[in-house]
Amino acid sequence: MRVDLFDFDLPPERIALRPVRPRDAARMLVVRGGDAPFEDAGVLDLPQLLNPGDVLVFNDTRVIPAQLEGQRGDARIGATLHKRIDLRRWQAFIRNAKRLKPGDEILFGAGVTAIAEARHEDGSFTLAFGGDEPVEVLLERAGRMPLPPYIASKRGTDEADREDYQTIFAREDGAVAAPTASLHFTPRLLDALDAAGIIRTTLTLHIGAGTFLPVKAEDTEDHQMHAEFGRISAETAALLNEARAKGGRIIAAGTTALRLLESATDESRMIHPFEGDTAIFITPGYRFKGVDGLMTNFHLPKSTLFMLVSALMGRERMQAAYAHAIANEYRFYSYGDSSLLLPG
Repeated sequence: MRVDLFDFDLPPERIALRPVRPRDAARMLVVRGGDAPFEDAGVLDLPQLLNPGDVLVFNDTRVIPAQLEGQRGDARIGATLHKRIDLRRWQAFIRNAKRLKPGDEILFGAGVTAIAEARHEDGSFTLAFGGDEPVEVLLERAGRMPLPPYIASKRGTDEADREDYQTIFAREDGAVAAPTASLHFTPRLLDALDAAGIIRTTLTLHIGAGTFLPVKAEDTEDHQMHAEFGRISAETAALLNEARAKGGRIIAAGTTALRLLESATDESRMIHPFEGDTAIFITPGYRFKGVDGLMTNFHLPKSTLFMLVSALMGRERMQAAYAHAIANEYRFYSYGDSSLLLPG
């Protein structure tokens, strides 16, 4: 499909630069299948919008301070870690990459150094970090939170982002972007979901910096997704299959959870344990097998994520939903409001 079919006009003032406080005070647009009217609700209404026995699936990845600023000789080098290769090596997108060649050492300050081992076809590098400390320890010392470009271009990263850009479920280190649908959840909302009989479980998908890259192709068939590592335990797969067999719906909290569930589900709609990379790219025409609904924030024009929600609900339906959200002053993107998409 043509990428420009997924374009829309977004006033810049609709981009949220900070989250609402408390987190669960965000608004939520409910979009149902067919011609049902859009419902203007709030995240705190979620327990009443789902059914007892439904399962919310959250991504428990933890965002690491994956952006580094350093020097290679007299050249300033920026690095955004993208994907772990092993204990000491990460693939990274490089700013000012023309000043870097394989074998160069980058000094990131605070005693943190790395060797640029190899350049990849997409222009990224493998960075091998020096020393014996875990890379995560080095990043806590020298790195900063990797806010999305549409926020970072308007303000600097500060100490508040270390908490604001981390979900209540964050447990497994490795993401360089937050699973933003889960940023809205608080202890009181989780208590309300439990009281309503909504089941909760987690999986892990370590979101890479590729999620921020624009789609440069003119046709969706020519776009290459970056692979990301994910894991679904046998216990989680069994819980989801049992809930669905009892009539419960599987609702992904975020596109990352959705993409991993779809990667792990077979044609009979059975969800299997999963551990490995996924580069699934979901566009209209895709037949969903792993999920029955999605809670997600509002996404960029012409992005792979807007293509995904268009695949779930229909492109014209989502164009109309986003027009409604813009007209009614919903807040967009990572720190913005939410939507609940229920195609059935």
